[in-house]
Amino acid sequence: MSKASAADLEAASRRVKLICVDVDGTLTDGGMYYSAQGEELKRFDTRDAMGLLLLRKAGIAVAICTSENSPIVAARARKLQIEDCLLGVKDKVTAVAALLAQHGLDWPQLAYVGDDVNDQAVLAQAGLSACPADAPGKTATQVMYVCTRLGGHGAVREVCELILTALHTQPKAAAETPGT
Repeated sequence: MSKASAADLEAASRRVKLICVDVDGTLTDGGMYYSAQGEELKRFDTRDAMGLLLLRKAGIAVAICTSENSPIVAARARKLQIEDCLLGVKDKVTAVAALLAQHGLDWPQLAYVGDDVNDQAVLAQAGLSACPADAPGKTATQVMYVCTRLGGHGAVREVCELILTALHTQPKAAAETPGT
C-alpha cells in the first residue's frame, strides 16, 4: 500500500542506488526459534533473496543492517554474496550514513526496508522507505510504502520489484546465481 503518490514513489524508486534491509521482522518473520540444544534458528524467504539478487544484477548495491550480532545473518549474507553486512549495529543512522559515504551516495539514493523503532530514524532519512505489512503502527505511519506482504514472507521482494519496475528492468532468469 503506497502512502506516497504513485508518481512520488516511482521517482524515489528511480533514484535508488543502494537498498539496505533490516533482518528480524523484515528479512525474517521476526520469530526467534530455538532447538532443544539452544541453537538459534531464523527463517528466510528465498523470494526475498532473489529480489535482492535481481537488484544487484540491475546495478543496485545491496546491504544488510541489523542490531543483532548473529552468525546466522552473517552466513545468510555470505550465501547471497552480500558484502555490506552490518551486524550488531546500535546506531543505524550513523552506520548507514557511513555505508552511503563508502559508496559515494546520499540519502535520497537509499531504499531502506525496516519494521520497528530501531529502524525509524533511518526510514525518516531514506529516499525510499518501506516496511512489511505487519510492521508496528508508528513505523507503518512514517514510511512511503507499506508492503502488502509480511516480514519474512516476501516484503523485501515486493520492494525490489517496485524499484525494478520504476527502472523499467524486467526480472530475468538467473542463470548463474548463488543459492537463494
